[in-house]
Amino acid sequence: MAHMIGLDFERPIVELERKIDELKSLGASQDIDISDEVRKLEAKLVQIKKEIYGNLTPWQRVQIARHPKRPYTLDYIEMIMADFIEIHGDRHFADDKAIICGVAKMGGEKVMVIGHQKGRDTKENLARNFGSPHPEGYRKAMRVMKMAEKFAIPVICLIDTPGAYPGIGAEERGQAEAIAYNLREMATLKTPVLCFVIGEGGSGGALGIGVGDRVYVLENAYYSVISPEGCAAILWKERSKSPEAARVLKLTAKDLLEMKIIDGIIKEPLGGAHHDPTQVAENMKAVMAKDLASLKAVPVDELLEKRYAKFRAIGVFKE
Repeated sequence: MAHMIGLDFERPIVELERKIDELKSLGASQDIDISDEVRKLEAKLVQIKKEIYGNLTPWQRVQIARHPKRPYTLDYIEMIMADFIEIHGDRHFADDKAIICGVAKMGGEKVMVIGHQKGRDTKENLARNFGSPHPEGYRKAMRVMKMAEKFAIPVICLIDTPGAYPGIGAEERGQAEAIAYNLREMATLKTPVLCFVIGEGGSGGALGIGVGDRVYVLENAYYSVISPEGCAAILWKERSKSPEAARVLKLTAKDLLEMKIIDGIIKEPLGGAHHDPTQVAENMKAVMAKDLASLKAVPVDELLEKRYAKFRAIGVFKE
């Protein structure tokens, strides 16, 4: 049994897994039959997992969304698509490694794929800027979307960012303008657009590639105007209120679906996408194939009207 990197609330699971491993190796080294004990502990493990993962708080889901073992954009591209060719640079300033863009094949058909990319270690995270794009990342994404529009290729966006990078250089180069421009242009992009929040969906950084005909959120991902920590710092002036902020922000997939902000939830295995990435990729691929087939049949004018109406309807509520 490979040991998982446990989050705080997963400690009982990690400890029980360790106990089962120790018992198994003891049985093997001493040549004694302890299969009954192991079976009992394994049954208990299943029970504990169901209890913990069946009652996750919004804050716990945020922690799973940020899990270092969680699959990222490049992992999903590898599992879902074939013949991926990356496209670099915004033709204005630089190539932002926090956003991956490229053309690939899915079920024999071309798709344009765009997604935030985090790193697995410190070196890669520094290169990828922890998945927080600069303006050139959003401009690169839009350049690629315009190319997709020109050749009638559908666009698939994979969202996973704590937020757009708020540094001085990024602001000087027009961070807010780059995101606003993308929102406007994506609303009228003459080709089908599918968006999937695969991990963190942080604020405008997520929205910058998040306007589509269909928007999905993975079961343990979150999508929010601000991170729980940012919200806690503004409202309560203390970081320790982050769990409370996560609750009031209504950022879980279930909340978002109830408020009709998203079109559906992509199922994850017990404990999160990192426990069975292949299964999650299969779940996403099935939705992509189904939606692309139905959206391609819609005339462009109607497609844009429906996309506009979809986003105009968000935020309307009756007391």
